[in-house]
Amino acid sequence: SRIAKGQVGVFAIRKIRKNTNLFLGDNEEMAWKEKGELPRRPKSIRELYEDFAVRRTDPHDKKKRYGCPTSFNRLTVAWYVNKSKTPNMRCNSRYYNFTALRDIEPGEELSADYSKYSE
Repeated sequence: SRIAKGQVGVFAIRKIRKNTNLFLGDNEEMAWKEKGELPRRPKSIRELYEDFAVRRTDPHDKKKRYGCPTSFNRLTVAWYVNKSKTPNMRCNSRYYNFTALRDIEPGEELSADYSKYSE
């Protein structure tokens, strides 16, 4: 990644037009778990939730929940998008799909503002 040094990044392989729905066909279901339901050990498994899960506080019961794939073996490319304060994609926080905020050139790293859909 050019954004997160030493980490994986997702790069455009062709020009992507503004408002394009990225990762179309990625229908992987998200499982939601409360913080207390997360495995405590081994540490490496717990770190998967910290590194990859979408974190939300339920507005009704104020409990913190982690959204992740039903299995971390099923991480799709979208899970590897890095965060940026000047993103080129936006995430619909209801359906968790990504669209291009502007035209994206080949070789550009795809990025999103995590704070718009995850705590």
